[in-house]
Amino acid sequence: MKNFFSVICLLIIIPVNYSYSIGTEDQNNATYKVVMTKKPFKIDANWDKPAWKKIKPATISNYMGALPDFKPEAEVKMMYDKENIYLIFRVKDRNVRCITNKINGPVWQDSAVEFFFSPDAGSPLLYFNLETNCGGTPLLHYNVIPRRESKRLTGDEIKQIEIAHSLPEIIDPEIKEPVTWTLEYKIPFSLLEKYSKVTHPAKGVEWRANFYKIAENSSNPHYITWSKIDKPKPDFHVPQSFGKLIFE
Repeated sequence: MKNFFSVICLLIIIPVNYSYSIGTEDQNNATYKVVMTKKPFKIDANWDKPAWKKIKPATISNYMGALPDFKPEAEVKMMYDKENIYLIFRVKDRNVRCITNKINGPVWQDSAVEFFFSPDAGSPLLYFNLETNCGGTPLLHYNVIPRRESKRLTGDEIKQIEIAHSLPEIIDPEIKEPVTWTLEYKIPFSLLEKYSKVTHPAKGVEWRANFYKIAENSSNPHYITWSKIDKPKPDFHVPQSFGKLIFE
């Protein structure tokens, strides 16, 4: 009987958290330090230009679902200034296909990279998903509840993002041989602030985010993440598994 009452007391005093929160589910240690650029630079998809030369990349290497026959190698670098965030991706790929050229079209079906991020440090489960195929066509939504409630940004709004890409806009049939492609963009904070609070980057500020590489409709389909997602089936809309962007 004494043990029974002890268990009851423990159940009463130990809170059980069923909320959709990050704090108790920080299962991975994916972190990336984001430095401030000294001056704006040209967006031209050049991975080797001086602006990016000393910036360390994050590796996108956690596979979800069935492993593909060929494993692409994907990396991303990131910087910021007072008005924008900058990203550049490099992918060592093959079986590359790209047929979507309409903004907010199904770009994830093509060979694509994605940036999911929560710019409001006080609400880390509210996030944007920016998905861009290798031909430079983007999709951008703001998510309140994953896969249930989101706001699609308009084409005119999305055009405020400056995008450069190394491959043609349309690739069909697919490139079967090995090919390295790059994609670079600059996102203005003013665009994000139309939909979300933005905790502006500064030393010590943290955002939650994940980077992805995807290709659904190719002869080598795959789903790859930077911050690991522990799900049996591919699903990128898991903000509680986002990693940390630490601004310096």
